[in-house]
Amino acid sequence: MAKRISPRESDTKRRRAHAAARRSPRRGAGTPIPRPAAIFDPVARALDWLGDKWTLVLVRHLLLAPCGFQELRRRTGIAPRVLSARLRQLQEDGLVAREDGERGVYFATPSAHDLAGVISALARWYVHHAAIDLELDLERFSETSAQSIMEALPFLLREDRARGVKLVFEVRLTGAGGGVWTVAIDDGTCRVTPDFAPRADVQYTADARIWCAVALGFLDPRDARKRELLSKHGGRDALDHFFHQIARPTERPGRVSPAEGVPR
Repeated sequence: MAKRISPRESDTKRRRAHAAARRSPRRGAGTPIPRPAAIFDPVARALDWLGDKWTLVLVRHLLLAPCGFQELRRRTGIAPRVLSARLRQLQEDGLVAREDGERGVYFATPSAHDLAGVISALARWYVHHAAIDLELDLERFSETSAQSIMEALPFLLREDRARGVKLVFEVRLTGAGGGVWTVAIDDGTCRVTPDFAPRADVQYTADARIWCAVALGFLDPRDARKRELLSKHGGRDALDHFFHQIARPTERPGRVSPAEGVPR
């Protein structure tokens, strides 16, 4: 007489059979799916090191110049505890080093400088795709500083229009976040330095809020000049011809730009 199998034993056998089936590759399924970390993929493995939210942001700022802790906070808005942890990790990874002991400034190592091309390509991709393809709300940049925009100009350069061009612009900004910057275009490249231009071809003067609105494309530069919000002296060449303004144009009146209080 055959041994009777209880419902509990039957259920246990079914579960074991299902588990064995999951462990065994199905017929025709080919090779088993590997673990991601076991695959040699240079992009994936690089992102194991660089894929953290703040890694390339911090490296980008330190490529511009060595910075202290508070300066990095001011530039990025990162919370103190998070920034401290990320800088510590970047030092362990060999991308960042520290000067003058505990209170010194941070600077990018040679290994970090090798990432300059990656950072530039990433920024340019965003500039070219953010407004239209990604449909991002660009008006959320309400706390953008003039310094941030000036330092981003190399990524905003229209290289096709800048080829064969040699021009020097001086931008003088007043009010909160103001300063003086030299923007030099030289045959398809752009260099921005925080200083007066020894000899500028064109000089701009404006309030820093107005400049932010113009540079991002929320305020037309011709309209700003007509309303005497922006002054331009020197040659006929204009900065907006050589740089992308990433905000989409709009004809709706009464909207307010990220430069707080500047009506369109």
